[in-house]
Amino acid sequence: DHPHGRAGQLRYEIEAAFSQGLPNTPMAGATVRVISGNFVTARPVGIMDGVDFKHSGLVRKVDVAGITRTLDFGAMVLLSPFGFSPTGEAFNLTMEEVATSVAIALQADKLIFLTEIPGIRINPDAPESEDNPIDTELPLPAAEKLLASVPAPQQPTDIAFYLQHCVKACKAGVERSHILPFAVDGSLLLEVYVHDGMGTMVIDEKLENLREATLEDVGGILQLIEPFEKDGTLVKRSPTEIERDADHYTIVEHDGVIFACAALYPYPEAKTGEMAALTVSPQSQGQGDGEKILKRIEQRARATGLKSIFVLTTRTMHWFIKRGFVQVDPDWLPEARKRKYNWDRRSQVLVKKL
Repeated sequence: DHPHGRAGQLRYEIEAAFSQGLPNTPMAGATVRVISGNFVTARPVGIMDGVDFKHSGLVRKVDVAGITRTLDFGAMVLLSPFGFSPTGEAFNLTMEEVATSVAIALQADKLIFLTEIPGIRINPDAPESEDNPIDTELPLPAAEKLLASVPAPQQPTDIAFYLQHCVKACKAGVERSHILPFAVDGSLLLEVYVHDGMGTMVIDEKLENLREATLEDVGGILQLIEPFEKDGTLVKRSPTEIERDADHYTIVEHDGVIFACAALYPYPEAKTGEMAALTVSPQSQGQGDGEKILKRIEQRARATGLKSIFVLTTRTMHWFIKRGFVQVDPDWLPEARKRKYNWDRRSQVLVKKL
C-alpha cells in the first residue's frame, strides 16, 4: 500500500474514466486525451525540528512550457501528488501544494479545490443556519484577516486548510480561488455558471479597484449616470443628492475612471435595503462589472444585518431575475420607501434574499 502505488491506481482510474464513451450525448465519439508526466520537480523537506521527513517533499519547479504545450495540443494535464528531483528521487507532495504551485506558475485564471467542506460561512465560528450561509465571495484582504485569526490547520475540515492555499494563490497573481464541496453533485458547474455560486471564492480585487465611494468620486458618478438619466433608465439625481449620499455608493474604477456604480440605502426596521442607481458604462458592459458591484452591495447589506435587498427598475428586470431576484408587489416595500414610490413611473420591484 505504498503512496506511489495508490497514486498510480488513482491515475489509472482517472484515465480510464476519461476514456469511456458517452453514447446518446453531445460528447458521443469525442476523444479526451489525458497526459501526465514529470511536469513537477520536487525537493526534500529534509530534517525539521529533529524529524527526518525522508520521502516527503516540496515543489521546487513547475515545467510551465511542457504543460502549456500539452494544453495547446488539446489534451488534459493530469498531475500526480509526487514529484521527482534532478537526481531521480521521487518525493511525496500534497495535492494542495501541487495545485497551488501549478496555478501560480501558469498564472491561471482560477484555482478550484473540491473539498470536504461546503465552503466558508459568513461567521466561521457559528454553526450552520439560515442566518449563517456560505460566504460566496471573500475578498483577499478579508481572507487574509480570517486566516490570521484561526488556528493552524490540522486536518482538511479546518477552515485554514484550503484557505491558506487560496490566499497564497491570489497573492501570487491567480485572480480567483474556489473552495467547493465534492459531496454535492455538479458543484463545479454550479460554481461556474450560477450567479451566487456553490462554495466560497477568494478573489483578488486590486485589478478592478472595487471600493466604496468618497466625495472625490461624486463628479465621476454624475458623469457615469447622466446618459442613463437622460434616456429615462435612471431617476434623475441632483449633484447635491449624490454628494450627500456618497458613502452609500460602491464603484468600480479603472485607471482613475469610474466604470460602474450602485448605492445601498438601508431600511433597518424592515431588515432590507434598496440597491439604487446600478450603472455600468457602455465601454465596459459585458466584462462583469455589474456582477462585481452586486456582490459587493450584497456583502455590505449582510454586514449591516439586512436579510434582503431590493431594486426598482423599468428596463432591466431580466438581468436581476437571472441573479436571484424575484418580483413582488410595490406594497411589499418598506413604509418609508413606499411613500416615495412613483406610481406614474410604474417601476417593477424585485427582491433578493441574502
